[in-house]
Parts: sequence; C-alpha cells; structure tokens
Amino acid sequence: MHVRPLNDRVVVKPKPREEKTKGGIFLPDTASKERPMEGEVIAVGPGRRTDDGKLIPMSVEVGQHVLYAKYAGTEFKIDDEEYLILQEKDILGIIVEG
Repeated sequence: MHVRPLNDRVVVKPKPREEKTKGGIFLPDTASKERPMEGEVIAVGPGRRTDDGKLIPMSVEVGQHVLYAKYAGTEFKIDDEEYLILQEKDILGIIVEG
C-alpha cells in the first residue's frame, strides 16, 4: 500500500467482524451495528499542528490494534484490500494484549 496520511489522519485495515459467537450462535448484521469496530493501524500521519505552528505528535503507532466508531472515517480500496482513513480523534482506544 502506498498511502501516506496527512496531519492527524490514520489509515486502518478493518478486522473482519465475527459472524458467529464462541458458542456457535450466528449473529445477524443488526446485532452489531452500533458497536465500535476494530482494526490494525497501517499508516500514521505526522500529527496535528497548533495555531502557533507547533507539531503535536500522534498517540498511535503503526501495527497497533485500535477501536473506532462504526461510522468514522472514509473507506477506500487499494489492490482489492479495504482500508479506512480517519482522524486520530475518531479512535476510541488502543487494544492492549495480555
């Protein structure tokens, strides 16, 4: 992929949503509509600039898994892969394993 996000934007590769619970129950699309989405950070912009020109660095890094609101950002495709570009403020949290 060759997209370099500008300012405080982040490119995320969405994780496919589980359609079945661990117990084997299939979930309809309406069951998970308003839940946050999960994905992996693929690219990160340099950060946001303040009114006086100072650069505020990003809080997320490439490779981290994040949660974001379902309707945040803009979807796009490159080489038949789906991605999402969104602002850092649209990221709800970083998933920490362990």
